[in-house]
Amino acid sequence: MKIFAYAAAGLLGSLSTGQALAQSSFLSESVIDSATYADWRARQQADSQIAASAEADPTVPEIEPAPAGDGATPGTESQGQASDAEPPKVQVPGEPDMAVATPDNTTDIPDEAALQTLDDPDAPDPFLIRLQVLLDRADASPGVIDGYLGENTRKAVRAYEAMRDLPVDGEIDSNLWNILVVDEGSAMTTYRITEEDVSGQYVTTIPDDYAELAEMDWLGFHGPAEMLAEKFHMDEELLKALNPQADFSRAGEEILVTEIGAPASIKVTRITVDRGRGALTAYDEEGAIVLSAPATIGSEDNPSPSGTVTVKGVAPDPTYSYDPEQNFTQGDNTQELTIPPGPNGPVGSVWIDLSKPTYGIHGTAHPALIDKTVSHGCVRLTNWDAEALAGLVRPGETQVEFVQ
Repeated sequence: MKIFAYAAAGLLGSLSTGQALAQSSFLSESVIDSATYADWRARQQADSQIAASAEADPTVPEIEPAPAGDGATPGTESQGQASDAEPPKVQVPGEPDMAVATPDNTTDIPDEAALQTLDDPDAPDPFLIRLQVLLDRADASPGVIDGYLGENTRKAVRAYEAMRDLPVDGEIDSNLWNILVVDEGSAMTTYRITEEDVSGQYVTTIPDDYAELAEMDWLGFHGPAEMLAEKFHMDEELLKALNPQADFSRAGEEILVTEIGAPASIKVTRITVDRGRGALTAYDEEGAIVLSAPATIGSEDNPSPSGTVTVKGVAPDPTYSYDPEQNFTQGDNTQELTIPPGPNGPVGSVWIDLSKPTYGIHGTAHPALIDKTVSHGCVRLTNWDAEALAGLVRPGETQVEFVQ
């Protein structure tokens, strides 16, 4: 495999990633709001041509891929190598019962792993930021808005295609884009940080152990930056990249954020939870899609329910009842515990209770890991997607069907 790097169209020149983001307008409001499919597609084609030229260049050194288990992405295999070994599992900070592992029944990879621009492999793409905002605003959630093209974004594309009676293939093309940009609103906007934002009930440290969590009163955000990122459905790193000089703890500071829309309001009568795709889709009584979102859905050892269940009720800011005899054992904790509420708690900011005991649809403390981890059988969404869905269900009426 040949490793190469060229500055495409001189966009970033010889600047490092940090310098480029800080010194150029690469992630400015105007660049994101003017980004188009035609320009993005032209960049992809140019990158392909450069890649082909580099591959054929005898002066570019050959570099062997890293062996499996040495720098490989958890749950995947190193390029060019096959392995029968069990994919490695990596503990998720603050979620001791979760482990990062790509399930066998999904092709999902971290969104950031899919974008490999030649000039800067680590930079969010302005067009993809705009695309994700427009999809999010159309209630086809890509999960966190991060500016990278991965499976959660492709799931959102598929959902939008289904909503608009387009061929459903999950691919970004001109037909999709021409319909999507009928929404002529700006993808970005400025936001002035308020006193309420900076004086929130933040928590410096959230322990891993459930017994220690049970002694706390509130499992809140770690600070204003994390809260603001969730408020605008963004990856926290993207928020910071868009505002490299911002002091998120200062009231009155103006920052650049995504222009999200109002949540869906049509009540839903049926929800499908698709294990194979790692996606949840909610339908109205006419069978039209109201909301779609990427989801973490059970695991091989702790599968989600089968068949159809009913929504029993909704609990905002829920406490979490830990009972090792009912579900799983966390660490050395063998006694029942009540974990306090908060967006960074085990079930996030909302719990949608299902008719099968101990199972529900809920939020998460780690939105960027949606469908990149395993759960204990429940359905995990980003906090904002779970909150949106909670406002659409009818307790006692809405049916939830689990499908393969």
